[in-house]
Amino acid sequence: MKTKKYLRIFINFVFWCIVAGIAGVAALVLLYGHDLPDYKNLATYTPPVATRLYAADGSLLIEYAEERRVFIDFEDMPAQLVNAFIAAEDQNFWTHPGIDVQGIIRASLNNAMRMVGFNTKFTGASTITQQVAKNFFLTSDRTISRKVKEAILALRLERSFSKKHIMTLYLNEIFLGARAYGVGSAALMYFNKPVKDLTLSECAFLASLPKAPNDRNRAEERRNYVLRRMVDDGYITKEEADIAASEPLNINSGFTAQMEMDFQYFAEDVRRKLLDEIGREKLYNDGLYIKTTIIPEYQRAAAAALAKELDAFNKNKSESEPKLQGAIIAMNPHTGRIVAMSGGRSFYESSFNRATQAYRQIGSTIKPFVFLAALEKGYSPESLILDAPIVGWRENNKEWRPENYDRKFLGNIPLRFSLETSRNVPTVRLVEQIGVKDAIDAAQRFGVYPKDLRNINESLALGSGETTLQKLVLGYSAFVNGGHVIEPKMVDYIEDRYGNLIGGKKHEQIEWNEGLLPPAEEVKTEPLSDEQSLYQIVSILQGAVERGTGKQARVEGHTIAGKTGTTNDVKDVWFIGFSKNLIAGVYLGYDTPKPIGRGAGSHMAARVFADFMRVALKDESNQPFSVPDGMSFVRVNRNTGVAASQDPNGTIITEVFKPGQTPNKPQNVKEQTEKTVVGGIF
Repeated sequence: MKTKKYLRIFINFVFWCIVAGIAGVAALVLLYGHDLPDYKNLATYTPPVATRLYAADGSLLIEYAEERRVFIDFEDMPAQLVNAFIAAEDQNFWTHPGIDVQGIIRASLNNAMRMVGFNTKFTGASTITQQVAKNFFLTSDRTISRKVKEAILALRLERSFSKKHIMTLYLNEIFLGARAYGVGSAALMYFNKPVKDLTLSECAFLASLPKAPNDRNRAEERRNYVLRRMVDDGYITKEEADIAASEPLNINSGFTAQMEMDFQYFAEDVRRKLLDEIGREKLYNDGLYIKTTIIPEYQRAAAAALAKELDAFNKNKSESEPKLQGAIIAMNPHTGRIVAMSGGRSFYESSFNRATQAYRQIGSTIKPFVFLAALEKGYSPESLILDAPIVGWRENNKEWRPENYDRKFLGNIPLRFSLETSRNVPTVRLVEQIGVKDAIDAAQRFGVYPKDLRNINESLALGSGETTLQKLVLGYSAFVNGGHVIEPKMVDYIEDRYGNLIGGKKHEQIEWNEGLLPPAEEVKTEPLSDEQSLYQIVSILQGAVERGTGKQARVEGHTIAGKTGTTNDVKDVWFIGFSKNLIAGVYLGYDTPKPIGRGAGSHMAARVFADFMRVALKDESNQPFSVPDGMSFVRVNRNTGVAASQDPNGTIITEVFKPGQTPNKPQNVKEQTEKTVVGGIF
């Protein structure tokens, strides 16, 4: 009897406490109700939304955001997702006026009983509307004034907006862990799917997150609690709950990291570019849709090819030893659209992009520009050039004696043979003949060397100057695109969160002319060189791959041209190569330049190129390079440049001549050779 008496006294005490509390709340409303933030702008809610970067095929690459959020309209949210949050957070949401009086009484009783020793849990009574008020306008301080303001704002929100609008605000603003704000972002972060594809089990899991968004240890337990609440509230049957509870929670932990790893060098270059162009606020909070040029299959092939070569070279190195680094970049030589880019071994080890930021000596990759300058002056690919020791030359007040890689001298050899086999001494002699300024001017015109280059000298013709891999690839692109300057392009177009085009061009938005004719092509720049000289260089570079220093770059069934490059002491190695519609460049070297080591050379870079191109061209038919009008083809002896009919011994190749150019005469070759012997060079 005493127990019942004490219980009755306790209940009366609690009742009057509640009455007093309500009276106190009324007084607090009068005290705080006049000093509240303006909530009316929530009628046109435009939250910060993550900018998302997409590949050329439409697949998601990465997000840029201070808060990861994907805005979802109420009509696009699955009913069971909404029901799961209501069951977990606010079971009377559809009926209360903003605060839940029943919930307040229930929480007060539970907490009071807990304080006097009963085995009940402390519970809160904040409604979803109150959480919206707190998340948008208030702090999380546990003070009476904040709770009162929260309640007043909740009542006013309910009078101003529909329940659906309030639920939309809540489900797009709530923090759900992993830097995900809102259910749209959380669905992608945890399950890599849009909200419309979430299962009942996944909906319940997301609804369990507001209480402990970063605690994954009790994920299934908390999901199952939400499922039981949904059964109690009549949203699902017990059988549906049991089936959902038996499903494993395949929470995605590696997708985002993997995507960032595969594409991070490219994505970071895009981020830096857009940061300069549109500013941080717009980039991180405006929910932009950025369609990039990257092709995922090409990107993975490029990264894998580079990693394969670097891993093989670095495998026996200790942790304290510096590791060989490298880069690869591939683009369309006609448009500049970058389709693959990898700037090093690992972005997480070093974000320094060696494809776009590293300035290095380029070695023999400069030679095609020097030889192009000679072709522009009337030389033919079979013009003879002397390969003999150079003695007594000085550069920068020091004696300079250029050497060939094999330490041999071959006498008079055709210009083609010299470039295909990348011989240094004939190149220096060619520079002397055409003039060093004209020789280097070609590289400057094509953007490889800067136009304000100082201290122009012969060694620049052998690649002592520095540039980036991207600039070198852009320069080579002009060989195959008709001699036009192109800019690197990483973004095709940008849309705002409403689908409005704010940058670039969408293919489907191109306007057609009358008569259904396609629009005229954009006006290109004036060619950097004549098309016949350019084709001769392309033909020679094709020969460099077929029978010269670039043999490692051959891709069976495809016409490939390219050039190797190695700097002094093999500190840097390069290969730049191209098919008709795809160009790729590879660089390998240490971040602090030093000799790469025994057995190293440009063949390593050529291997990376070939591994990439085999994947990129596997579904493409072979496309020979376009031949300009007026060119003629003649079979000649590769070693002498004499027509094969007059000099049939040795390797016979097909040479391309401009109008007025012909193969060498046997007697001319003999006379020049005799002069060389008489001069005592051998």
